[in-house]
Amino acid sequence: MSSRLTASTVYALYVLLTCLALPFALAADAWKSLRNPEQRGRAVQRLGFVSPSPRPGCLWVHAVSVGEVQAAASLLKALRVRHPDLPVTLSTVTPTGAARAKALFGDSVRQCYLPYDTPWAMRRFLVRVQPRLAVMLETEIWPALYRELGRRRVPLVIGSARLSNRSVDRYRRVSALIRRTLAGNIVIGAQSVADAERFCELGAAPERVHVTGNVKLDLQIPESAIDAGQDFRRRYALHRPMWIAGSTHEGEEEAALTAHATTRTRHPDALLVIVPRHPQRFEAVRAALRRGGISFTQRSSGGAPAEGDAVFLLDTLGELQTFYAAADVAFVGGTLVPVGGHNLLEPAVLGRPILAGPYTHNAPEIARLLAESGALSIVSDAAELARQVTGLFDDPPRAAAAGGRGESAVAANRGAVDRLLALIEPLLTSSDERPAASSA
Repeated sequence: MSSRLTASTVYALYVLLTCLALPFALAADAWKSLRNPEQRGRAVQRLGFVSPSPRPGCLWVHAVSVGEVQAAASLLKALRVRHPDLPVTLSTVTPTGAARAKALFGDSVRQCYLPYDTPWAMRRFLVRVQPRLAVMLETEIWPALYRELGRRRVPLVIGSARLSNRSVDRYRRVSALIRRTLAGNIVIGAQSVADAERFCELGAAPERVHVTGNVKLDLQIPESAIDAGQDFRRRYALHRPMWIAGSTHEGEEEAALTAHATTRTRHPDALLVIVPRHPQRFEAVRAALRRGGISFTQRSSGGAPAEGDAVFLLDTLGELQTFYAAADVAFVGGTLVPVGGHNLLEPAVLGRPILAGPYTHNAPEIARLLAESGALSIVSDAAELARQVTGLFDDPPRAAAAGGRGESAVAANRGAVDRLLALIEPLLTSSDERPAASSA
């Protein structure tokens, strides 16, 4: 299609399709808000009706969900040292990402949801936010947004940018549109040389594409989270082997519970902490535990696991790192089901041996790094998960050594934040001379 149609025609078709899909997206948001109160008001913001910025010229950072928000923390911490008075707006897409942003930044950073990629929603959003510079973490290619940023002469940096071969194949179908989208005032900090080459292949200017690495590797776990995890362990599970199934999806809790039942035949006092990825699934997991006759305590009740409890259900938000710090072994969810995996770096930074299923395509380079270091073991089902957990419980020195190798591998690959800052700083300086987005 792209070889026969001009970029303008493809863009017009893109806008038309986006508009046709918009009522269904709004209906889905409305339905979700009925089940999850934290989503209420999200649809309004996704139409561009965000609170106006109190003063123009902010730094706007977009982080899709929890992992990107966590990565943004390292970047924003470094920027605050250099620009303590710079106002910051952070946008997300998911309610879990917004909750994590609130927990990390409180009121020090303005927070909102990114609008749907329609021209009028993006115009409304940019007029209200008035950014002097936009930073997108990971690869979010939104033609309407990029077009509006270009019209307003707002520079854009894509940090930790990555493109899989599959994504390149998809984008080739609309190559004229993507080439035009990437041809504006955009600077790309790619995760790897291969990612940089793929961006150039799609039409990005080679002189604007740099290899900066993955900002997520600069993750810092707050000392308060580590201390809270260690305190929990001392108080409630000091002499019990303990593992965690973090960010789980439907089907993974069942696998973890099956594996835990097998593990407890050898380690009868073992404790499993289950952390569902999405709050709306908390009740479903509680119901599954009750149906299975499994003794458990839930975090939201304010209680702690009793000596006879097999499971501790973490049905609260913002405490995953604390319980990674408390556990001996970490299973990372979204990997036994074809979701693509969640943050493998949190347990790695804490020196925990990591288990995951075969679906790690959301962060293949990180999974490869941890697997090659010996910190990550891939399991295919509940039986293999049980064997790995039991084996690590049986041999604490081996578990500690695996965790230490992962921690060292991450430490050896840090530095992406500094390299990304080297791209951002000149643009912040030059943007001082330009009007804010609202004056376009």
